[in-house]
Amino acid sequence: MKIVGLIAEYNPFHDGHLYHLQASLEKTGADAAVVVMSGNYVQRGAPAVMAKRFRTKMALACGVAVVFELPVCYATGSAELFALGAVSLLDGLGADYICFGSECGDLQALQQLAAILCEEPEEYRQFLKSYVKEGISFPAARQRAVTTYLNGIKQQARTTGCASLLNEPNNILAVEYLKALKKIKSSITPYTVRRISSAHHDDKLRPSYSSASAIRQALKQENPSRSFLKSQVPAACMEIFEDYYHRQYPVCSDDFSLLLKYKLLNTTSDDLPLYQDVSVELANRMTNMLGDYRTFTQFASLLTTRQLTRTRVNRALLHLLLDVKKTDVEHYLADGKHYYARMPGFRTDQNHVVSELAKRTRLPLLTCPGKHDSGSLTKNACQMLTTDVRAANLYHSVVTDKYQTPYINEFSQGLLKL
Repeated sequence: MKIVGLIAEYNPFHDGHLYHLQASLEKTGADAAVVVMSGNYVQRGAPAVMAKRFRTKMALACGVAVVFELPVCYATGSAELFALGAVSLLDGLGADYICFGSECGDLQALQQLAAILCEEPEEYRQFLKSYVKEGISFPAARQRAVTTYLNGIKQQARTTGCASLLNEPNNILAVEYLKALKKIKSSITPYTVRRISSAHHDDKLRPSYSSASAIRQALKQENPSRSFLKSQVPAACMEIFEDYYHRQYPVCSDDFSLLLKYKLLNTTSDDLPLYQDVSVELANRMTNMLGDYRTFTQFASLLTTRQLTRTRVNRALLHLLLDVKKTDVEHYLADGKHYYARMPGFRTDQNHVVSELAKRTRLPLLTCPGKHDSGSLTKNACQMLTTDVRAANLYHSVVTDKYQTPYINEFSQGLLKL
């Protein structure tokens, strides 16, 4: 049996995701697809628009065999950390292939970029250091450094334009996936599928294949007509979209505003830099501007500078709220990155895939976290699981408060079988 691994947020699941799933199976010739999916929080530093259980059900309904949850410290990390966490989980599970989306669809060009960024030649590092000193953001400095480096060495003409690929978000993640494969010396074979139709950050609905950003934007309107969904999401997902709208979703960053302010008020300026993505500079800005705090998104805008991108600030605030600390992440990375593979759900007609993964995996498959006491997990594993469960319970609490629905504890969720 050949298994292809996909890495996704499905925030929410739409026709572009179905295309990627089907294209990945066709391109790799795999017998089944498994997905490493973000939980209730996503990489741009925000809560998912709907709970992970609904997004898991959508993925399974559309043909994914098994869904595994990416721990929150990786799911809300930088592109590099997100990719390393997700790829290492697929590697631990024993996937044969990985297939990711990209704007360019050019695996060779992406691999050339990944090699430079992974090996970091001395000339490239000097260029990067110089551009960072100019005060621009790290992503911009990195792209300029790659461009300068490639222009300064003898390469084929097609290669010198590779740096421009770092303008696009899916290309950036693709490069990070390839870097991660190199770093962990994985035997997984990579493939890429070219992104079709709208751009990743396009916030306007298109006749078909709109971005997740555009769909989220439309769902958050005051009185939206959801008729647009029929041309944007698979039919198998429509029931969830219809049944739970304004009952369980949408969820947005500002729903966490009061919780974040409480955390900021109870964290000293000396303790702020202990949290993932919170630099000393950012900690000082948080402290100095706290009096102007109104909402999560408004405060994030106040904190954003030329050097501190909005996404970086969002992630920092979310890590503070969810208690994701730098030392914890460092320990996880040094200790093998993962301690278990948490499985929110699987298709019952693909039970043989679960059996195959159970034979291959180097990680215990975790289906019901409430049944695993501290005696069966290491200290770091307990810390990772506790952080994930606490973050999920916070999300459920916000949903309960916003929509006046019954609170569902993370431990009572159970394994989803479709």
